[in-house]
Order: sequence, then C-alpha cells, then structure tokens
Amino acid sequence: MNKRLIIIGVIILIASIVIKLLFVALKNIKVDEFHKSAIIFVLDSSASNQNMLNQEIKYLKSLCSILDPEDEIKILKVSEDSYLIYEGTPADSSGITKAVSKFTQLEKDAYGTAYGTALKKAFSHCLTMKKEGYNPSIVVIGDLENEGKAEGQINWDTLPENVKNVQQHIPELAMMFVYAHPQKLDMVKEKLTPVLGEKKLVIANEENTDKSQRRFLSAIGR
Repeated sequence: MNKRLIIIGVIILIASIVIKLLFVALKNIKVDEFHKSAIIFVLDSSASNQNMLNQEIKYLKSLCSILDPEDEIKILKVSEDSYLIYEGTPADSSGITKAVSKFTQLEKDAYGTAYGTALKKAFSHCLTMKKEGYNPSIVVIGDLENEGKAEGQINWDTLPENVKNVQQHIPELAMMFVYAHPQKLDMVKEKLTPVLGEKKLVIANEENTDKSQRRFLSAIGR
C-alpha cells in the first residue's frame, strides 16, 4: 500500500513538473504577428517588352499565388502612359487574368515607357495602403527602358530621394525589380541599395527569377 502511494506521489510530482515546464515554454514562445501586405505591381506592356510579356505575366500570377488572401494587390500597366488595371485580392486568379489579358495588349501608337509616372503612382498607392493598415511594397516587372516622352521616364538621379521620402512614412518599404537587363539592374542596385539596403531591395534578371520570390517574401517579412 505504501509502495503504491509512493509511486502515485512520484507520478503526480513528475506530471506537475512537466506541466509547469510546458507552461513556461509556451509562455515564452513569441508568435510572429501577421501583417497584411499591399503589393503594387508595375507591369511593362510597351512595344519593346512584348516578347517577354507572357513570361512576366506568368511570374506575376505565380507571385500572387504565394501571397496571403488577406493581402491586397494593385497592378499598374506601363506603356506610353501608366494606369491602374487591377486591384483586389491576389487570390482572384480569374480577375487578374482577365485584366492583364485585356489591358496589356500591344497598342500600335504607344511606343513609350512611362516608368517614372508609374513609380509616382505606385508610391502614392503605397502611402494610401499604409494608412489602411497594410505594409506596402513595389514590384517592377519589365525591361526598365526609358523611351518616349521624357516627362514620363524615370529620373534615376532623383529616384533615391523619392524613395527616402516614402520611407519616412513606410520604413518597412521593400522593392523588387525583375526581368530587366543586368546592366539596368546593376544601376538599380547602385542607386537604391544605399537607401533600401540589401534585404529590402531584390533584383533578378530573366535567368534567375526562380529564387527571387523567396527573397521577396523575406523582404516583406514572410
């Protein structure tokens, strides 16, 4: 009888210690807080980029497929002008496909690339989405060629300062540039790494886009 009581007492003691250890361990576990992201896509549909467009659209949709349904995306089309062609959840594959299919077709009279205009709009959308409780980022998909009207082109000398101004309101801002020529991407690195840093700036030419999505997810804290 005494032996049985001793065994029961030992079991209760061990169980108490295990429960206490589990409680302490669970208490100290830090669960990363989920932050909704707003991804602003800048998609080049200009004449000079038509050969790569289908591949780039597949990339955009592939990236959307690994985002969270609670995230928000906006797609800005870039040709001679830039304007919004889609906004909504990244999970709406059908809606995204319909929008890019209809609004990225070749426009015979549109030969320019208004990347500068597109980035200004992207920065504006980022600031708005930040106020709505999202962590905004920008993904530029295209060759980054400056063509057409000068007022719509990227001013590479003032772009870093523009990014700095946005960072004052969105310190977690991340940017990714994909599918441009390595020479163009090298210039992006030179201009924006001092502002964004290595972790918040992702670049990839068409030969190494396969690893860029994972790096981008890391850049936005996923």
